[in-house]
Amino acid sequence: MTWSAPAGADVSAVRSGLPEAIDTILGDPRMRGGAASVVIADAETGETVYSHQPTGRLMPASNTKLPTSAAATALLGPEYRFRTDALAHGRRHGSTLAGDLYLRGGGDPTTLAEDYDRLAADVAKAGIRRVTGRLVADDTRFDAERLGRSWAADDESAYYSAQISALTVAPDTDYDSGTVIVEVEPGAEAGQRPRIGLTPRTRYVEIENRARTVAAGEPNTLSVRREHGTNTVTVSGDLPVGGDPVKEWVAVWEPTGYAAAVFRDALARHGVRVVGGTRLGTATPKGAKEIAGHRSMPLTELLVPFMKLSNNMHAEALVKEMGYEESGRGTWSSGLDAVEGFLEKEGVEPGKLRQVDGSGLSRMNNFPADQLAKLLLAVRDAPWYADWLNSLPVACDPDRFVGGTLRSRMCDTPAALNARAKTGSLTGASGLSGYVKDADGRELVFSIVLNNYLAPSVKSIEDAIVVTLAKSTSKETVLTRPEPSGSGSGSQRAGTAAGSDVECSWRKPTLC
Repeated sequence: MTWSAPAGADVSAVRSGLPEAIDTILGDPRMRGGAASVVIADAETGETVYSHQPTGRLMPASNTKLPTSAAATALLGPEYRFRTDALAHGRRHGSTLAGDLYLRGGGDPTTLAEDYDRLAADVAKAGIRRVTGRLVADDTRFDAERLGRSWAADDESAYYSAQISALTVAPDTDYDSGTVIVEVEPGAEAGQRPRIGLTPRTRYVEIENRARTVAAGEPNTLSVRREHGTNTVTVSGDLPVGGDPVKEWVAVWEPTGYAAAVFRDALARHGVRVVGGTRLGTATPKGAKEIAGHRSMPLTELLVPFMKLSNNMHAEALVKEMGYEESGRGTWSSGLDAVEGFLEKEGVEPGKLRQVDGSGLSRMNNFPADQLAKLLLAVRDAPWYADWLNSLPVACDPDRFVGGTLRSRMCDTPAALNARAKTGSLTGASGLSGYVKDADGRELVFSIVLNNYLAPSVKSIEDAIVVTLAKSTSKETVLTRPEPSGSGSGSQRAGTAAGSDVECSWRKPTLC
């Protein structure tokens, strides 16, 4: 369906067909009884070209990462790096440290086991072979509050809801901090226990194998779950002979202890023996001498896995780091105060929204589309804008670190490789906010927040709005109707995570 503006129409009438088109899309049966807040604006002029309940406060899900990431880039700086240090406190007697060895965390959510290994190697190179005291893990840069407000209790062992600490470990280069990867392979024949691997290999996590291998063709009922308050991961259920290995990312209990355990093992591999035990949560004394250090990638690089893959733990670490840098307190409240101050300077009105975490995992977050759109407009003249824009997922780019959570959406449309936007998904809440160029090459800002629907997915409704913008010109609006949920065609490729009620990148190892 096409609407055309009359010849010679003025600017205010140029998009006279757009409201009808977007209203038609929002009239999809899946949104009956639901709520929508939508704003579309001209990126150059800031003029609003469409709005629907623009001030309606809804759960933005991971669209919350837009203010978090923008504030972090502005306040910390694009070249900001986290530090993790090893320090000696005591007297040196040749290769012996008569005292304690400190591992001081700087909040880095991307530290890999191999980074701790290099840190341990540097301790050995410094000539230390024996520590008579303890290994002390200093995570005091951040507070001891590990989980965000109103995070779901039944997500406690889920890797996208991992605990936050200034000392942690990521098991892979998606940088899923505070988690381990449990890989389960079926036995050679029915009746055998499956084989279980752990990445990184650590005794901090205990595997309880209750699973069994069953005959080929029988259902896969495997379950991998950590018990509350422990680091015992129970693997149960059935895995058929010849079936594919199962990988699960599992959040650990107390990431500070996890980091200390990985570092202690690395020290042992490099010939450094720590005689005493491990102590957690004690600040490094002022007289301690730095003997080795690790610096993270710069923030411009960290933004890519953070935003492309919608990494919750990166968001929360950055919030606490902003709090520490701005006020000396690495807490959620101080970090969110810093975000609020940034938003006010950008012309966003914090009094019209509520943000209680950095990632959007909390269902207490409330944002109207008009404030998200204001932010998207305001940051376009920031000196760091190009780097920040580069972190947004790109529609239908198949590279995980380019397309991210949009890599399978809006394919075979003018929005493909055109729209850049942050996705968001929780049960009954979905969001898509970003930028797209229309058929004239004019850039538009859009923010779409949908809530309180009962359908498994409303992603194709969001996509239809953005594709409509990409197809249209200043004189002609071309309506794209939403594909029905689960069709696997049009805006979302078959075999993807359409219909999921959390971010597709959180459903590892399923591709978006």
